Amino acid sequence: VDLKECLQSAEFISSSDGNFKVLEDGSVYTTSALSLSAEKKTFTILLKDIQEQVQKKIHVSLVEEEKKTPKTRHARDTVLKRTKRRWGPIPSVMIENSLGPFPLQIQQVQSDTAQNYTIYYSASGPGIDQDPKGLFYIERETGNIFATRAVDREQYPSFQIICFATTPDGYSPEVPLVHTIRIEDDNDNAPYFTQDLFEFCVPENSRPGVVVGKVIAEDRDEPYTLHTTLKYRIVSQTPPITPAFSLHGDTGVISVLLPQLDRELVPSYTLLVEVRDMAGQPFGLCTTGTVVIKIEDTNDNAPSFKQLQYETRVEENRVSVEILRVSVVDLDEPGSPGSGAVYEIIRGNDDQAFEITTDKNTNEGILCVVKGLDYETAKQRVLVIGVNNEAPYVLAPHSQQLSQSTCSVTVHVLDVDEGPVFKPCLLRLDVKECEDIGTAVGRYVAEDPETGNSEGIRYRIPPGQCNWINIDDKSGEVRTVRVLDRDIGEMRRGQCNVTVLAIDRNGKTGTGTIQVCIVPGNKNFPRITQTDYIMCRDRKPICLTAQDGDEAPYSAPFVYRITDRNLASMWKLTPHDDNSWYLSPKGDIPYGIYEIPVSVIDNGGKIGENTVRVNLCDCVTPTECDGRTRQLSGGNVTLGLWAILAMILGSLLLLLILITICGCCGAGVMHRQVTDDCANHNLIISNTEAPGEEVMDHNIIPLQNTCDQGGYGVKTGEQQTFEMVKGRGQTLESVKGGGHQTLGSVKEGGGQPMMDTCRYSYSEWHSFTHPRLGEKVHLCRQDEEQKHSEDYLLSYNYEGKGSLAGSVGCCSDQHEEEALDFLDQLEPKFRTLAETCIKR
Repeated sequence: VDLKECLQSAEFISSSDGNFKVLEDGSVYTTSALSLSAEKKTFTILLKDIQEQVQKKIHVSLVEEEKKTPKTRHARDTVLKRTKRRWGPIPSVMIENSLGPFPLQIQQVQSDTAQNYTIYYSASGPGIDQDPKGLFYIERETGNIFATRAVDREQYPSFQIICFATTPDGYSPEVPLVHTIRIEDDNDNAPYFTQDLFEFCVPENSRPGVVVGKVIAEDRDEPYTLHTTLKYRIVSQTPPITPAFSLHGDTGVISVLLPQLDRELVPSYTLLVEVRDMAGQPFGLCTTGTVVIKIEDTNDNAPSFKQLQYETRVEENRVSVEILRVSVVDLDEPGSPGSGAVYEIIRGNDDQAFEITTDKNTNEGILCVVKGLDYETAKQRVLVIGVNNEAPYVLAPHSQQLSQSTCSVTVHVLDVDEGPVFKPCLLRLDVKECEDIGTAVGRYVAEDPETGNSEGIRYRIPPGQCNWINIDDKSGEVRTVRVLDRDIGEMRRGQCNVTVLAIDRNGKTGTGTIQVCIVPGNKNFPRITQTDYIMCRDRKPICLTAQDGDEAPYSAPFVYRITDRNLASMWKLTPHDDNSWYLSPKGDIPYGIYEIPVSVIDNGGKIGENTVRVNLCDCVTPTECDGRTRQLSGGNVTLGLWAILAMILGSLLLLLILITICGCCGAGVMHRQVTDDCANHNLIISNTEAPGEEVMDHNIIPLQNTCDQGGYGVKTGEQQTFEMVKGRGQTLESVKGGGHQTLGSVKEGGGQPMMDTCRYSYSEWHSFTHPRLGEKVHLCRQDEEQKHSEDYLLSYNYEGKGSLAGSVGCCSDQHEEEALDFLDQLEPKFRTLAETCIKR
């Protein structure tokens, strides 16, 4: 039978007739010997897909095969005969819990070799010689297999036995046969629930269709058969009212059916459910179970006060005392957030004198006084208290929004005799720094609440506190007992709290606190940070900066004044910022040292006297000022540190130059003697091989020729530098350029021989080197990156020993180049070259 064509995904295959067995490939076998009593026999094959819930049937009809007339066979025809193979029968089937009669034949195995040999049959395996032993046996001569008793499929679903066929002498013409005996299931097990009691919860007011839970049942019979196809249903509901839940027959899922589940009406439901096999057919086996569904509470009921009005009493000035308890009614589940009360004071507690909390055990509201009440101020207080739940309110279906429940509480204040009261209880007194001892800084008094005045009240400060102030015992006037200075160790914080006692006639006391704060005062004089300055010919204004140790508002901005009238007519002050002013001369005043009295006034009016010393010097940079400017007002001339350093460096440089000049002159004499001795073998060393061209560069300035040959002054940029050119005699020339003198003053007039110019006077060299050296030192001082110093501080590598010929500097002997007599004694090969040089 083609099963796939009927149902491709068939999982369950069964036959309506137990005499026929249908395998998965569609083969149909008889389970026992069968004789057709009629010409036709029918049965039905049932196919079922359990997952898709699809079921189909195939009707099979067995018809007797017609007998055919035997065909005449000639002698020459080849006879083809197929031998039926009976040693490998199909698997045997035995009905579970079979009633017999026993022994019950279930199969027969036969060997085709039994036609030629005497065959004895035997078997071994489970059910024969293994547990459960003796369940099956095989007849030795016939090969019939019998069962001796009933079998439980749930315990032994199948057996595999090994059958043997042997001859009397032990020969085995057949290989051992593995034969399977399958136990066919009988619906002998009723389904059962996996739990004795199923418990579920669902919130009240849930919508229909909400899943509550799922019940699960199992069946020990063969899976994927009708014996294990289960159906669920609800048998009964407690309480027996409108059905509130539905049960899915195939899955066992329980869902909400009733649109309104009210926990306050029915807190829980009990369901009796049934499960039945055979797909719920009446002849199927069934079992019942119990399901308990609890309705969870939601806050669908608002709390309400049991009373709408309350009255209570409390003495004045009592604090942290319980004065009243209020209670509410809430239909929601006790102990849940939906019934937990949260109280609040809606009106009448502007001063926060009352507080209400919830007693978790009783759900009552506890009203307490947390701030003392004053009978003289209000004899009674009226409070309005509201209540809510911890959980937010959930509006039930088909219900209206409820308003908040409130109640009123009247609190009567009882009068008691009380002590003096300071107003305010904390008094802040700001005391200026460095005030005199005994200075009155304020007054701190208390009042009797009964009389409303301060008569008969005395004051005192308990010992053990900071000893800064005292208070008059009658008037309450506060005075200082020490000079308050924030620079003193215990006063660095600038603040101290002092407790004051007030005692009335009856001995009742009251306390108050004075907070003494030291306010920074104007105790320091402003002073100018730098008072010595040098002003050069450019008369650039000097910036004066003052400092004051006080804090605002007793420090900046400062005001500067020149207190001397004569100097005020020569100098002026102009503001720069809050701390600094510019000092500059009013006109072309003479050079000299000026001591200018300058007063600085701070923002608090305190005046600081200062003397500013200005050296007005004829210089380009402050380092050039050597202190030779004339003094005014009887002042003394002093030199700065850099001026002294410049003079020392200039002297050392001058000494080094003089030593170098002397060495050059001596070397020239020795060089001349050596040349005379070697004149027969040497020529003059010269880089000039022909007359040079006339130089017309405007940067080269010819100097005054005082000897046979002069020097050149080379002009570079705005300044001019001096270049010494080798010659017979040279002098120094004063050259003007760039708006100021750059070369020192040198004697003017006619030239002198070179030996005389090798030694200049100290004043000439000092005048030439000192200003330039001072200028270079000033530039190096002003340059933080030391770029200027890189132009003057040069390092050289060692070049070896000096030449025996000596120096060829400016101080060479003037007759050195005139000694040309050795040219007349040259060898013949040099004479032609010498003549050529002389002609040129």
